[in-house]
Amino acid sequence: MNIYEHYNPAQPLVMHIDLNSCFATVEQQARPMLRDRPVAVVNRRTEHTMIVTASYEAKRAGVMLGMKLKDAKKLCPELVGVESDPPKYRYVYHRLLDIMNDYSAHVRMKSIDEGVIDFSQAPRAIRERGIEEIGYEIKQRLCDEIGRAMRCNVGIATNRFLAKTAASLHKPDGLDVITAQNLREIYAGLELTELTGIAARNEARLSAVGITTPLEFLDADEQLLRTMVFKSINGSQWYQRLRGWEVDDVDYAMKTAGRQFVLDAYNMPYEQILKRLHHLCEATGKKIRSQGKVARGVQVWATTHREKGSPEAASGGWEQRTGSRYWHARHMSTMPFFSDQAIYEQARQLFVGAPPLIRTIGVTLYELSDDEDPQLSLFGDELAREHALVGAVDEINSRYGKHVIHSADTLGMYQAIDEKIPFGSTRYL
Repeated sequence: MNIYEHYNPAQPLVMHIDLNSCFATVEQQARPMLRDRPVAVVNRRTEHTMIVTASYEAKRAGVMLGMKLKDAKKLCPELVGVESDPPKYRYVYHRLLDIMNDYSAHVRMKSIDEGVIDFSQAPRAIRERGIEEIGYEIKQRLCDEIGRAMRCNVGIATNRFLAKTAASLHKPDGLDVITAQNLREIYAGLELTELTGIAARNEARLSAVGITTPLEFLDADEQLLRTMVFKSINGSQWYQRLRGWEVDDVDYAMKTAGRQFVLDAYNMPYEQILKRLHHLCEATGKKIRSQGKVARGVQVWATTHREKGSPEAASGGWEQRTGSRYWHARHMSTMPFFSDQAIYEQARQLFVGAPPLIRTIGVTLYELSDDEDPQLSLFGDELAREHALVGAVDEINSRYGKHVIHSADTLGMYQAIDEKIPFGSTRYL
């Protein structure tokens, strides 16, 4: 049997673009004195904060995402810690998106630093130029239009999975193409966990049936993957995905929205914690309204300092997690809501049961639905009045500054709780 028989033989028309060490590179672009130096981006100016991303100079010295800054400096004494600056990253995100939109109508940002161009819907004149040539052109445009310190990896293939795989092969600043002809050669040079979506859990599933390399994964029977490894249609999807067929061009509905915050002081007074919770509720309310959603469920949660937290002192659910105790409480409302006031009122009541010595707090909204759902008319004038008031406040904040109007209770919280950039979502950018 021809081993290439089931591989996708089509021309590669999917391009994955990955900005190299995005936040650190943007800081090096904005501050020339940081170029060619090891840089770590953190969310707070403290030695105990975790590293969000590191420049390639820092990575070569052993610095990794998730390390504490003080530990990273032991490996790399010359490491420069820089506090994250979301407006810069949003600017670069939008500039990259503008560049990508010049080539196709089918563009999707997968995260703040990764995007996909599907050239199957691009003008014929664009496709005839050659996708590889366009990849090099996009690299040059990043340097010319954003800054010469900006670099990206480009991967080109017949589906999104292989395009992302190609973009990871030669970092930083690489460009690779995966086709049906070189697919086996590429897999032969990779470890199983280097495939996107194969972490420890899936690696264990595959190892249980004797699959320990990407080539063995590629050669596995579809029935085996479906019935014994993944035990679902996911096995068939992996069979197609590995061979270059598209199964990941899917938009997923927004199911939850939330914010969290590591408290800026040990054993903070309860009323100060509530102010910060109130701020998180306002930020989360803005998130769902920006997506045209309403919620019916609220969950609040907290972690405590493990050595002194006392689960007996609180009501609600408890769960032991590494390094801390996790507490949570939730409520499902009979009526949909979306205003900051409604969100905070429910969160505040739930938080009465929170434990002492809190380290981290968070709020999550769930059971989201579209704001235009005809069923919402059942709730009548009350919801309509809330719509009008909240809509007017959001419009003023959008036009004159996002914090022009907010609760007096959260005065000063917008400085205490810095805005952060999410890695895995671009909904709110």
